[in-house]
Amino acid sequence: MAKKYKYKIVVSGAAELGLCCPNIKDLAEEIGREIVRQGCILLQGATTGAPFFAAKGCKEENGVSIGFSPASSEKEHLKTYQLPTEYCDLIVYTGFDYVGRNLILTKAADGVIILCGRTGTLNEFTIAFETRTPTGVLRGSGGTADLIEQILARGYRPKTKIVFDADPKKLVEKLIKLISQEKGRRNKK
Repeated sequence: MAKKYKYKIVVSGAAELGLCCPNIKDLAEEIGREIVRQGCILLQGATTGAPFFAAKGCKEENGVSIGFSPASSEKEHLKTYQLPTEYCDLIVYTGFDYVGRNLILTKAADGVIILCGRTGTLNEFTIAFETRTPTGVLRGSGGTADLIEQILARGYRPKTKIVFDADPKKLVEKLIKLISQEKGRRNKK
């Protein structure tokens, strides 16, 4: 009998770790492990950096990791974009460059986790925000993640579907609770 997973959770973060906190690799791996421990599937951008390390943590726990590539083929993924294939059980080759990949990846998810990040992570966050996808932000991870509360404070819109925490386990727990509440609301309609 196939295993039943609760939700699909995207890990969005910097592909280049220069703006991240010093222990970002460990935090990303722990996020990946927690997603699996808490019964979910990891989605990520089939890229380097924080999402790569989240996928590594996921696979260490024997979880399922699905990558979404900006490329249209494995050859383009490897040669043109120079992206890894490690730690992915499956890669969806979107063929829509980074912007299209970000949209498809985020829309495929039940929830999104933001850690560290640069402009692409901000793009994935705004997609999640605009589509009202439950989102968790890892405080103290650096980059975009540490700016989101300031951005939201000036956005003049409610932020009820966003949770924050500095602890990976607690953040995943909070996000799963938020996803469950949201799914419950949708099912009552």
